[in-house]
Amino acid sequence: MPKQSEEMLMDLWMSLLLVWITCVPCVSMTPIIGQSKSTQTGGSTAVASGLGEGQRLLSRAKRGWVWNQMFVLEEFSGPDPILVGRLHTDLDVGSKNIKYVLAGEGAGTIFAINELTGDIHAMKRLDREEKAEYTLTAQVVNADTDEPLEPPSEFIIKVQDINDNPPQFIEGPYRASVPEMSPVGTPVTRVTATDADDPVYGNSAKLVYSILEGQPYFSVDPNSATIKIALHGMDREMREEYLVVIQAKDMGGHMGGLSGTTTVTITLTDINDNPPKFSKSLYEFIIPEDLPTGKMGGKVKANDRDIGENAKSTYSVIEGNDQGVFEIVTDPQTQEGLLRLKKPLDYESKRAYTLKVEATNVRFEPSSGGPFKDTATVKIVVEDADEPPVFSKPMYSLEVNENAPINTVIGTVNARDPDSTGSSVRYFIDRHTDLERQFNINVDDGKITLAKPLDRETDMWHNITVTATEVRNHSQISRAIVAIRVMDINDNAPEFATEYEAFLCENGKPGFTSLFSTQVIQTVSAVDKDDPIQGHYFDYRLVPEMLNNPNFTIKNNQDNSISVLAKHDTFRRQKQEMYFLPIIVTDNGNPPMSSTNTLTIRVCGCSKDGIVQSCNVEAYVLPIGLSMGALIAILACIILLLVIVVLFVTLRRHKNEPLIIKDDEDVRENIIRYDDEGGGEEDTEAFDIATLQNPDGINGYLPRKDIKPDLQFMPRAGQHSGPNGVDVDEFINVRLHEADNDPTAPPYDSIQIYGYEGRGSIAGSLSSLETASSDSDQNYDYLREWGPRFRRLGELYSVGESDRET
Repeated sequence: MPKQSEEMLMDLWMSLLLVWITCVPCVSMTPIIGQSKSTQTGGSTAVASGLGEGQRLLSRAKRGWVWNQMFVLEEFSGPDPILVGRLHTDLDVGSKNIKYVLAGEGAGTIFAINELTGDIHAMKRLDREEKAEYTLTAQVVNADTDEPLEPPSEFIIKVQDINDNPPQFIEGPYRASVPEMSPVGTPVTRVTATDADDPVYGNSAKLVYSILEGQPYFSVDPNSATIKIALHGMDREMREEYLVVIQAKDMGGHMGGLSGTTTVTITLTDINDNPPKFSKSLYEFIIPEDLPTGKMGGKVKANDRDIGENAKSTYSVIEGNDQGVFEIVTDPQTQEGLLRLKKPLDYESKRAYTLKVEATNVRFEPSSGGPFKDTATVKIVVEDADEPPVFSKPMYSLEVNENAPINTVIGTVNARDPDSTGSSVRYFIDRHTDLERQFNINVDDGKITLAKPLDRETDMWHNITVTATEVRNHSQISRAIVAIRVMDINDNAPEFATEYEAFLCENGKPGFTSLFSTQVIQTVSAVDKDDPIQGHYFDYRLVPEMLNNPNFTIKNNQDNSISVLAKHDTFRRQKQEMYFLPIIVTDNGNPPMSSTNTLTIRVCGCSKDGIVQSCNVEAYVLPIGLSMGALIAILACIILLLVIVVLFVTLRRHKNEPLIIKDDEDVRENIIRYDDEGGGEEDTEAFDIATLQNPDGINGYLPRKDIKPDLQFMPRAGQHSGPNGVDVDEFINVRLHEADNDPTAPPYDSIQIYGYEGRGSIAGSLSSLETASSDSDQNYDYLREWGPRFRRLGELYSVGESDRET
């Protein structure tokens, strides 16, 4: 048998022995239900179940039962139910008329009682971790009538614990971290195990912790389960992660205890304990002199074994950069030092540089005394390159008068070749900046001259770009901006600021300010396109012929404006509707410029408040209360009504006008207007007139009746009838033949419609035109009753009938 099994069996026997020792006093002290016959207060006498029959221990007690706790061992799985305890009362003297009744938690299922003896047995295997105690009620009743002989009383059965649950780490597995190089004894983390056994009874839940895996790096406190550093100088760069196995064992760690384990993954976090280190101590770069500023000329790299923020470094140039030609910055992605050009290089002035660069950690540990550093040497060789010409100034500012003559020299630009060879330079103007070609430049000396006259009032500034090109290498081009300012001369006369039109009320008083018996009509100001240095000053005066006019005068306001004044208030529109006042405006230029401007003054009708209402003479003679706008609206309505009436009459006339003007005696008119029947049953082509007119000649020529024919036929000769009457049959046949073959015949000739109605129609003919060849008799007198339009037709048919009779 294994040693662990022997220990468990030994522990089980010791637990059973302890339970037996505990239960024996409990059973012997179990109260006996009953009443004392020698007392009148109803006290009860208890006899311990462990005494013999002849030995009784009498004691006074209040009515009711006094119980001690009963115990039963958990996980007991013997062949028979385990005896928990026994109940007895002094009423039980051997008679068969009493029985014991058990009620409460588990009564009848987990616990059973012998009705006769009062023995209580546990019928099932109990687990203290599921339920630690049961509360039950015992009572003695009459076996025959079930009447209670004693009041019921409660008692408790407690489940006795055994060590049947191992410790468990509920939150495992664990992860923890600790800084590298931590001193011995530094706490890392704490793990906790739980045991479901009873922590009060025995050592079943008393846990002791130990480390099974992870020495000699870590240790664990046996009682608090705190994991600590056990080895000095643990370096993350050597090993970053450790796996530790912790064991928890109950029974205080003694033999026979149950145990459980968990794992703890411990990661060493980084501290800045490694300095940056350049991959080499000397770097060499060749940089062309035409490298643009801001561009990179080389890279350096300092490696750091740390990670994260502890591995970040900054670079700086500490020696050899007195003129500030270079700078070095850190690439945040690669942690490289980028050597960039801060100022242009010049091969002719300096051909080599020796720099000393330094890499410094961004973060440092306070205990280290300062940040970690490392240095390296960088040698730079400047490579000669063909450089473009260099202007003496990046920008030139020139001035020229706007009246300067053509070919006037405005200024000069200068550029040179910085190379040692010193190539000649030629100058040109970028015509994209001088589209009107107003300037020229001498290609050899850079003199800029005027090509066209300038006007400051059109363009005050001209910005052109001048290029300089080497003679031997036209690809080397440099540019400079030349700003040319056009200086002003007094070449523009002043004029009114706007086209003034003044209004004067004919009553003269409302709406105007009077000043010394005069009225202010309009305030006038002037503008001048020129821009003199001393500013503008304008002089206003009336033309000489208007100086003594009786109507208007002007007054200087001392602010480059004047007020136009009316000398009286007797202006009338019937007398004069409009006045023109010419005013001369002169500036203070050298020489002075002047212009004559005319102010238009209208005499208007005003309201009592001085508001202008009308300025036309025609409006004055209108009826009172009718304005020009109302008159126009009335006139427009009248014209619209007349147009509507004309359109209506025209449409009515077109509607009543017949399609063809024919003589009242024309037979075709009557047929057209009254009997349009279509083509009969065989007309399947939607009113095919050609088929109706001549079905036997369908393969021949069929004229188009819906368009005007190109060929014009002569007018048909009329068929003259004899003096004694008309042969209707011959008349109809001739007309039918002409209609079938005449392309000029109109499509609305209704005789064609009745020429053919189909063969074999069961409906018969509705026309009376075929009666000439018919043997049937018919009376045509009814045609005379149809009115005057059918009277002529009736006479024709009557004549034909009379001819046949003769």
